[in-house]
Amino acid sequence: MSDEEGPSVEKTNSEDSSLPEQELESVEEPQAVEETESVEEPQTPEDTDAVVEAESVESPQPVDADVVDSAEAADAAVADEDEDELTDDESANEVTTVIPVVPADDAPPTEVVDEAPATEAIDEQTEQFEPPAVVVPPKPPRPEFVQQYDTQKFEPIQQQYEPVVREPAVVAPPVPQQQQPEAPASTSSRKWVKPAIAVGAIFAVAAIAYGVDIFTSSGKTPRGTQVAGVDIGDLTPADAEATLRAQLGPRLVEPVAVHAGGVDSEIVPASAGVDVDWSATLSGVNAQPINPITRITSFFGSREVPVVSTVDQQALDTSMAQLAANSDRAPVEGAVVFENGKATGVSPAAGQALETQKAGSTFAAEWSDGGVVDLPVDEVPVTVTQAGVDRALQEVAIPAVSGDVVVNGRDGKVATLGVDQIGEVLTFTPDGSGGLTPQYNTDAAIKILTPQLVSTEVQPKDASFTFAGGKPSVVPGVVGDLINWPDTVKELPVLLGSTASRATPAVYGPVPPALTTEAAEALGINEVIGEFTTGGFEYASGVNIGLAASEIDGAVIKPGDTFSLNEYTGPRGAAQGYVESGIINNGRPDKAVGGGISQLATTLYNATYFAGMDDVAHTEHSYYISRYPEAREATIFDGAIDLQFRNPAKTGVMIETIATSSNITVRIWGTKTVDVTSTTGPRTSPTSPNTVTLPEGPGCVASSGAPGFTVSDTRVITDHASGAEISSNTRTVKYDPVPIVKCE
Repeated sequence: MSDEEGPSVEKTNSEDSSLPEQELESVEEPQAVEETESVEEPQTPEDTDAVVEAESVESPQPVDADVVDSAEAADAAVADEDEDELTDDESANEVTTVIPVVPADDAPPTEVVDEAPATEAIDEQTEQFEPPAVVVPPKPPRPEFVQQYDTQKFEPIQQQYEPVVREPAVVAPPVPQQQQPEAPASTSSRKWVKPAIAVGAIFAVAAIAYGVDIFTSSGKTPRGTQVAGVDIGDLTPADAEATLRAQLGPRLVEPVAVHAGGVDSEIVPASAGVDVDWSATLSGVNAQPINPITRITSFFGSREVPVVSTVDQQALDTSMAQLAANSDRAPVEGAVVFENGKATGVSPAAGQALETQKAGSTFAAEWSDGGVVDLPVDEVPVTVTQAGVDRALQEVAIPAVSGDVVVNGRDGKVATLGVDQIGEVLTFTPDGSGGLTPQYNTDAAIKILTPQLVSTEVQPKDASFTFAGGKPSVVPGVVGDLINWPDTVKELPVLLGSTASRATPAVYGPVPPALTTEAAEALGINEVIGEFTTGGFEYASGVNIGLAASEIDGAVIKPGDTFSLNEYTGPRGAAQGYVESGIINNGRPDKAVGGGISQLATTLYNATYFAGMDDVAHTEHSYYISRYPEAREATIFDGAIDLQFRNPAKTGVMIETIATSSNITVRIWGTKTVDVTSTTGPRTSPTSPNTVTLPEGPGCVASSGAPGFTVSDTRVITDHASGAEISSNTRTVKYDPVPIVKCE
């Protein structure tokens, strides 16, 4: 606006004083300030004329009427705009100086009004169109005010704060004039001035607030920061860690709910080896944000920082394994079951298996979230579909239980497989394509049917030997006539699938004995090849020895076969007629049912020893018994200690037993091919017995004791025909001392 200064001053002096704002604005140039500084005393009329003349010299050009009119219109618009600005800035211009002007010859006298605001006076004149009664004489300007608007400093201050400095004005009577229309340029200028000021003010306030917020939050965690729901925003790092430890730490020992494929459980993080890495967790908290938008939004929201956990992998794996034991379930395969003669289907259901590795990682990452941790599981699919179950049920199972299956035997006798027994014979297995394949257990069917028709069969009987006349002779075997059950039940699937005829005949056939007459005659059992006798046992032992001896009498061992005493006799308990007799229990004499059989074992061992049989298994007594040969005796215990030997000859052998009330003799019959000699060495390393005192009663067997020792036996086998040595074996036995037992 400095380019309008000349015309505005000239117009004010010559024509109209109703536009004071325009005159004031023209004083913004340094020349106006200098004029203000030059006024120190009230001027006389002559001085005023001089001023007017000086101003005329500065603008010598004549003012054209048209130019004046257009200038007046523009000035009026600017004046209106400036009125608003001056009104807002009145408080910024509290010091106002009015310079007295010498009125024209026809002007009324003026008087000085001290310290009246220039803007107010001019506004009143403009509104009322009344000439002022007085001319206000100017006050001397304050030195500091003049220094504030020094020519060198004015421009920067004007640009920053836009101050308004009023030129001492000449107050003249207002001349009414017709209001000119506002220029378009001034209208648009007015529209953006106030918004611009408001926006600038907002930005200034925002900038100040932003700076204050940055300053006050320096060195603290960002506002709205949370860790596992714990608010640590706007705290120092130390306070943030202390807050976290105080509020998050106790959660480590509290159960956390977990969900694994439909199974709900709880896991204590500390027990599972999970802990908080406090430093790593806090390092995830970002620095103070610089973005002002981020800082503003932090007042209304929060930002979650994840917890960083440390893991004891072994403890976590153990915890997941324990959870898997409860959450895992095997798939329920589709199946067909039989119950009470009815067939029903089992619907398939998929199983599940906890993914232990992923589950452990998930728990370590999410335990602190405060909710239920959903752990991953794998589905274990089924192999049989519902359609497969329905098909097997309708096509196979239901027809199978439609009635009994009957096997017709001889003499009008029958064997029945009842509907309630079908489930033992008919089962189903997956076929790999979602269906079920029927399986027929013919062995189970035979086991059910055989006892019902056994009376219609003739059982085969092996050939045997008799000792009539003191020499063994063959008793011919019997060929059996038995049902061929495999052939009989081979049509079982057809029978079970039929709803009409469900009966079939039993198929009989001859069955030879295991040892035929011809085979027995060819065994070469014609002479005694080994024999041994022992005695000196008590009555109870004699009873047991006699029973066991009768069991093995006539036993035939084919070439290469092995004989077992326990297996051949079977159980030797009270049910079989055995009685209580002496045994050795834990190194001392005792009694039990079946005791005394060791004497039969020793006698049999020595008979096979001299018959040249191979020793497969035998055990000596723990201490020596005087009625047995040293290092050539054997003990036995039902189901624990056995006596076994093998027939190495090319001919068969047979056992003959002869029992009396005082002794037992065992003979081995066969074909003699070898000779056997026995050599017993001296006793060495003797040991003394200890004394055991027991309460008197049935459990105490008194003994005088005997020393222990070590002894060896050597068996030499030679060829019977040539005398050539075949083998030589030495066996060394250490006997414990027989304890001295006292019953008190």
